[in-house]
Amino acid sequence: MELRLWLVLSRLGGATIMDKPDITSVREIVARLERRGGDASMVSVGDMVSEFGRRSHGPSLFLPALIGVSPLSGIPMVPAFLAIIIALFSLQILLGRDHLWLPDVITRRRIAGERVQHAMDRVTPTAQRMDRWFGGRLAHLTGPIGIRVAALVCLMLSFTVPFFEMVPFAGIIPMMAIAVFGLAITVRDGALMLGGLVLTTGAVVFLGPMVLG
Repeated sequence: MELRLWLVLSRLGGATIMDKPDITSVREIVARLERRGGDASMVSVGDMVSEFGRRSHGPSLFLPALIGVSPLSGIPMVPAFLAIIIALFSLQILLGRDHLWLPDVITRRRIAGERVQHAMDRVTPTAQRMDRWFGGRLAHLTGPIGIRVAALVCLMLSFTVPFFEMVPFAGIIPMMAIAVFGLAITVRDGALMLGGLVLTTGAVVFLGPMVLG
């Protein structure tokens, strides 16, 4: 199954995330992106996702969601673009794929390195606090089954982002929930995984009627 899927995706063209050392902290994610932004005038989506390695399912979900709640989310169409990336990653994780892939039309999209560096600099204090607060609780909930459940929820949440954006600032809520799931997988925190489910339920219960109404 894995081989057949890889062959199909390779024919479509795009970038596959290759091996790199596992990331186990939020600060490391932010530091890599901040360094990448400082080293280049323009940074592509492919440049950013390549920082995390092929098996970094947590960072692959956490990164676009983190951008979705950062100042970069104020750029027009960025939230919808991030939702597409999250949907693609979530679907591949759900299918059990190790080598995560994005099409060229997405990986070639670029943003000013200075903007990336500035955004990551602003979230660094929060990242440091997250590393102190989270990790190691109910780790069995972040096993293969738990990761696929989180991927399914993130896939569904990614579909809601364009609708939640109809309500001012409401689009941040699903991104926050996805970021929580990505963080939980990254630091192996099952309690945080449960928190993501609670946040997801709250978003649907309280914001759903506002959007539909």
